[in-house]
Amino acid sequence: MYRVMIADDEGIVIDSMKFIIEKEFGNKCSLEFAKTGRKLIEVAEQFRPDIAVVDIHMPGINGIDAIKEMKQFCPGAVFIVMSAYDKFDYAKEAIKLGVMEYITKPMDRLKVVDTLKRAMEQIDSDRAKRSSELQIKEKLETIEPIIENGLIYDILLQEHFDEDVESYKSILGIEEDYGYMMALVCGDEQEGNHMTNAVGSSVKVSGMYREIREGVKSFFDCKVGNVMANKIAVLVPCSSNVLEYNERTGLIERARELCRYLRKKTDINFRLGIGALHPLKNLGDSYREALNALIATTGTVAHVDDLTISCSYEDDYPKELEKPMFDAVSKGDLNGMLVYAGKYADWMCLRAVGTDLMSMRLKALEFALYAEHLAYQSGGQTYRYSGRDKYLPEIMAMESAAKIREWFIERLTSACRDVVSKREERSNDIIRTAMEYIKDNYSKDISLDEVSRQVNISPYYFSKIFKEESGLNFIEYLTNIRIDKAKELLSGTDMTIKEVCATCGYTDPNYFSRSFKKNVGVTPTEFKERG
Repeated sequence: MYRVMIADDEGIVIDSMKFIIEKEFGNKCSLEFAKTGRKLIEVAEQFRPDIAVVDIHMPGINGIDAIKEMKQFCPGAVFIVMSAYDKFDYAKEAIKLGVMEYITKPMDRLKVVDTLKRAMEQIDSDRAKRSSELQIKEKLETIEPIIENGLIYDILLQEHFDEDVESYKSILGIEEDYGYMMALVCGDEQEGNHMTNAVGSSVKVSGMYREIREGVKSFFDCKVGNVMANKIAVLVPCSSNVLEYNERTGLIERARELCRYLRKKTDINFRLGIGALHPLKNLGDSYREALNALIATTGTVAHVDDLTISCSYEDDYPKELEKPMFDAVSKGDLNGMLVYAGKYADWMCLRAVGTDLMSMRLKALEFALYAEHLAYQSGGQTYRYSGRDKYLPEIMAMESAAKIREWFIERLTSACRDVVSKREERSNDIIRTAMEYIKDNYSKDISLDEVSRQVNISPYYFSKIFKEESGLNFIEYLTNIRIDKAKELLSGTDMTIKEVCATCGYTDPNYFSRSFKKNVGVTPTEFKERG
């Protein structure tokens, strides 16, 4: 059904248009009429036409001005203007208004029908587009909470790669590089710095999650995670890494209003902790700060910057280099580590100009020991209490920043390489042990599970590293061992095919024969006769 409105001060024109439309389109159109510009606007406000055929020259408000007025409340309507005058000024004004067609009187019936059909096609196209947009919006509203929670979950548990965060940012339309986390904690009542009945409250909050999520988003431009115990993590992206005093006080007041709103909406008590600004991929630190802020105070809202629980740094201290530098050590990423460690060492050298070598010595020693600690955790090494007793005498004997810098980079490089080499060494030991076991037991009915049990790792991981190290999967390697042994026995002994089959770990002679031919190109009998 199309709502069509015809506006003309001549009754004969209205009657003619009505006749044409009813004859050509039948009951597909609902019609309304007006003889003045004012009447056109008044009726259109109620009727909301899809198509409006408007005469330019009408008493009072002319057609052009009426269309301008109608566009404010009927932005999707298709307008067709008609006039007894073929004047360029009128046509130009109509084009400016986005009018689809300019028809001169007397009107040709075929021209009117063709114009109305094109208008209906445009309406159909606009409706289909709108329907598609609504479907997309509906789907986004369904999956957006899942994606938002995925981003928050990955950041909090540090289970992400940098490209994962970039993908989440792209999908969620996050253009900012910084942000802070809020911890929304619920309970029946507040006792001191904690909420009572955390378990029961978490069940209630889960049942009202949609309303709570919408409420939080009405106060903050943010991404909201799922309910975890009696907590909801909220990520607020920011374009700057500095929160000015006025911004912080405004943020705290908004947070208090949010807690009051949620209490009224859900009949559940809420507290809100707010962490400091960090780069997006490091927001796990901000969330921990938000929780610590709630522990350190009994207020409904607590911002970490208002408390003495966080560490502050000198203005020029390169805090942003620490985490990526040590992350690179843990991953065994030598190139990444060298970039960040080099920048940090350069900063230490600048600070050491003059007499401040002792601070550089201590910091280099502190970070070297921490890097080795990470290497022990990440590289599968055996921790040894001794072995670093020379570090302190070495670094105390250095009398220049350049020497300390060199020592610092060497120690972090060594830690980074240890991570890679020890992982490779462990993998090599595992594969070597597995291969020896297979060679010693190929004549038995051994399986992937049995071999992985011998090297004490899961079948899945064993299968993965075995293929990476040997170039063959477990079955291919076992088959090669068995076939090589079969070839040796067939050509060098008087054993029968059946005896060879059993000796090489095959219980089915037919399967042995097929496997042998697949790998060697001939049957065991043909191979024996040839040899």
